Amino acid sequence: MTGIASPRELTLRGVILGAILTIVFTAANVYLGLRIGLTFATSIPAAVISMALLRAFSGTTIQENNIVQTIASSAGTLSAIVFVLPGLVMVGWWADFPYWESVAVIAVGGILGVMYSVPLRRALVTGSDLPYPEGVAAAEVLKVGAGVGGAEENRKGLAAVTAGGLLAALYPLLAKMKFAVEEVGGAFRVGSGGTMVFGGLSLALVGVGHLVGLAVGIAMLVGIVISFGVLLPQLTAGGIPAGADLADFVGTVFRQKIRFIGAGTIGIAAIWTLLRVIGPIVRGVTSAIAANASRKSGGNESLAITERDIPIGIVGGTILASMIPIALLLADFAVGGPVAAALGLTLVASVVYVLIAGIVIASVCGYMAGLIGASNSPISGVGILAALGISLLLLGLFGQGGSEADTKALVAFALFVTAIVFGVATISNDNLQDLKTGQLVGATPWRQQIALILGVVFGALVIPPILDLLNSTFGFQGAPGAGPDALSAPQASLISAIAQGVLGGSLDWDLVGLGAAIGAGVIAADELLKRAGKGMLPPLAVGMGMYLPTQVTMMVILGAIFGHLYNRWAARQSAPEFAERMGVLTATGLIVGDSLFNIAFAAIVAGTDNPEALAVVDGFTASLPIGIAAFSGIVGYAYWRMRRDSASA
Repeated sequence: MTGIASPRELTLRGVILGAILTIVFTAANVYLGLRIGLTFATSIPAAVISMALLRAFSGTTIQENNIVQTIASSAGTLSAIVFVLPGLVMVGWWADFPYWESVAVIAVGGILGVMYSVPLRRALVTGSDLPYPEGVAAAEVLKVGAGVGGAEENRKGLAAVTAGGLLAALYPLLAKMKFAVEEVGGAFRVGSGGTMVFGGLSLALVGVGHLVGLAVGIAMLVGIVISFGVLLPQLTAGGIPAGADLADFVGTVFRQKIRFIGAGTIGIAAIWTLLRVIGPIVRGVTSAIAANASRKSGGNESLAITERDIPIGIVGGTILASMIPIALLLADFAVGGPVAAALGLTLVASVVYVLIAGIVIASVCGYMAGLIGASNSPISGVGILAALGISLLLLGLFGQGGSEADTKALVAFALFVTAIVFGVATISNDNLQDLKTGQLVGATPWRQQIALILGVVFGALVIPPILDLLNSTFGFQGAPGAGPDALSAPQASLISAIAQGVLGGSLDWDLVGLGAAIGAGVIAADELLKRAGKGMLPPLAVGMGMYLPTQVTMMVILGAIFGHLYNRWAARQSAPEFAERMGVLTATGLIVGDSLFNIAFAAIVAGTDNPEALAVVDGFTASLPIGIAAFSGIVGYAYWRMRRDSASA
């Protein structure tokens, strides 16, 4: 590729379209994140919209469409800052969201996330066999839209994506109209205790499961068995109050206890993962330095387009330079609290914490994104660990037993630092997924990295006013003066409780320790399986199964099983690679349709301020059997269609 001109890629029209999509998607995601605690992935919808709009212009390339989705993808992840920042209102430190202070903390964390992920590209993308389900899916969408693969294969591929998209949008439409249920399952007694198992009826999660593979699916199932089959029944044994609603009781125990155990498992698995990827990361940094030397001696043309990152010297300089605005932000935030009395030591310790925690979290989040996908990664679990770390640091510096006002100030400071680190987590979680897409479509890494920085800036500018609007209109549950219609902001509430528990002395460390012990056991089992040649049990995936609600994980497991069975069938066909790609394209379509529907539904809810805006019936008694039958029928038809189209190749 040396000496070949770069294709049209980072263009003004692409940046403008990406900025518009970022603003729209960010607004929708902030609202949904605060109302129901979930955000949706935006890379694939942005790619679809970009291809539809830029088709009207001449000279559009697959790489240009990729830049648009790269910019807009920041909306799906940077908006997850709402899992932390509203905590400052909840604990009563902020009454609103100071605009430039909020913009700065979001932007600096996001830009750090981009910089940390640059050397990780070589370690976790080009030098790794991680599946990157959403990155692969986005690349397939772009390839089909650009006609890659030949006329006949492209025709069938486009039909597969379209059919999958329509099928995936059909079911949530039925559910929002109240003709079908959105999940199946319930809470039930186990001995003197109880547990709960739900399955969210999402075609997108089935598609993700198809792409991540059986090993990840089995590991998540192991996590579910540990949390919901063993721990939850034990922790509720004999403690169910007479007349209490079983679902509410076990749900509360899950949130207040099981999730902390799951966070402990994720924590120890994250440390182990980091130790395992240190070698590839060092090689990635070394490779980046070598590429920089080659660029200096032979010019940019001496490198293949797909190997041109932002120069490692600029990356390192930007990371170090970012510590200055971080220190200034923290110093300004500390005014009037106990931190101000020991400002120098606390600032140095906090900045070093951000620097080191950023490296660790970027590596772990990038690995998780590669393993299960950016939108399904337990980012709030990473937020818990980040809040734990800075809270312990402040506890070591200031101790316990201070006044209520001092404790409140320390909790707020911990949340502010966590928000910066969380920005690193969200963007590194997303950026490697985008870089995987870029690798598959022949994009230039440094242009993608610049595009994501632009997306971070666009998102940082728009998030604070949306937060202010929602705060003034609804408020947040648990915040001073919150009304009956306050937004739940569940992750922000949980992470705030962590900081308060550590600094106030009420956190149950036994739960976190139990999770860490379980994680150590899973790591040992994974190593034994690998050495015996019996497969693998990814520890982070087990932690995800323990930490995430089964509404998310059950359908991923189901999709992993279906995908494994389909791929075994595909391997026996006359054109096995084509047959397997048809499965990937249909699974991609399932993700596309669900994502586009969520965007449309978010717009409807935001415009009407009514989450039941599409409901046409109330209390429809047949919604459960109709839902199960419709969902099963759609999944069955999707896989039948895959086999039909693949067998006719």
